Amino acid sequence: MVPETYEVFALKYATVSRRSSENFIGGDPHDHATSMDYFVWLIRSPDRTILVDTGFNEDAARRRKRELLRCPIESLTLLGVNREEVQDVVLTHLHYDHAGNCDLLPKAQFYLQDSELQYATGASMRHSLLRAAYQVEDVLGIVRAVYEERVTCVNGEHELTPGVTLHRVGGHTAGLQIVRVRTRKGWMVLASDATHFYANYQNQTPFPIVHHVGEMLDAYETLNALVDNAELIVPGHDPLVMENFDAPSPDLKGIVAQLA
Repeated sequence: MVPETYEVFALKYATVSRRSSENFIGGDPHDHATSMDYFVWLIRSPDRTILVDTGFNEDAARRRKRELLRCPIESLTLLGVNREEVQDVVLTHLHYDHAGNCDLLPKAQFYLQDSELQYATGASMRHSLLRAAYQVEDVLGIVRAVYEERVTCVNGEHELTPGVTLHRVGGHTAGLQIVRVRTRKGWMVLASDATHFYANYQNQTPFPIVHHVGEMLDAYETLNALVDNAELIVPGHDPLVMENFDAPSPDLKGIVAQLA
């Protein structure tokens, strides 16, 4: 029996201009103007559809001065997916740009590392520096979902379904997880913020928002170990994703990239 493979898509929903020196601990000796893009990811087969992360909304974009291009949840319709039908959502972590809009997914079961939930609701959040990338309303929404029995807390490695596994790597946050997917190209990893940009893991230069530098460096090794080749590591915020992968149709160029 041939193992099931999945299609994988990156949907760009926001962007922000910045300097390249902001992307690396220690800065960038070749500092230049660049941008950081924001994505959610869709994994699907004929039998299952899985959303990875949920992005942020207009209020968060306004507060944090990001350019919101489209609602990441409503943009699922570009791929023929109705938000009311989404049942499985992987939250790689609970930062504002990955865990907003959960209220728009009323039937979803959320998959989250237990260590991330404990971190985002624990004593560390009394420090403004550590809570800066969290949005309290988003965290409260997940707590409510826990009480509604709509959160599956994962500890370490977890098989969501044959061909899709979750792996805690930490580093960027206490419970950051990445998603490994079996595709027609081979094993692919949606790295999320384990590596914001290709250059972070390629040059071993971590992104400055980091909970544990050692775990972030270790995560780069994990990324390479989980894929069949390095081209199948998909960073969480790199505009090059839209250049390195084709759109599923000409009208979606620059909006959706078909990763596999």
